[in-house]
Amino acid sequence: MKFKRQAAIMQIISQNDIKTQEELSERLMEMGFVTTQATISRDIKELRLIKVSSLSGGYKYSAPSQGDDAGFLPRLRTIFKECVIGMQQAQNLVVIKTITGMANAAAFAIDQLKIDDIIGTLAGDDTILVILSDNDKASRFCEIAGNMLK
Repeated sequence: MKFKRQAAIMQIISQNDIKTQEELSERLMEMGFVTTQATISRDIKELRLIKVSSLSGGYKYSAPSQGDDAGFLPRLRTIFKECVIGMQQAQNLVVIKTITGMANAAAFAIDQLKIDDIIGTLAGDDTILVILSDNDKASRFCEIAGNMLK
């Protein structure tokens, strides 16, 4: 439950300007996660979320970039592992199936890994499409992703 909630938090902050823990709590409740302020505070600390300037003014929660916090990478891998239920390569494309509602969080984790071979990712509700430049790079990505699932 903790990792699903944290994956939901990553999805929420990647899609919205969340300025307060209260806003985050409301969004989590909309997704079916009933939490306390203390739990959200712990999640923010564990995910190493930071506040950055928002385009709309003020500050919003954001994930640190990979270079800013090396401890963030293991958390991303855990979120990916908890969300993904399968994957399949189709030439230079990789289709990843996730738990319903968690594709955006898993795609966010993939994007934050900054794998040069990835041209782009598209996420729906329970499916991610990872586009790579050729079949060999898709195979290499599948190996990386497979290792993250172990």
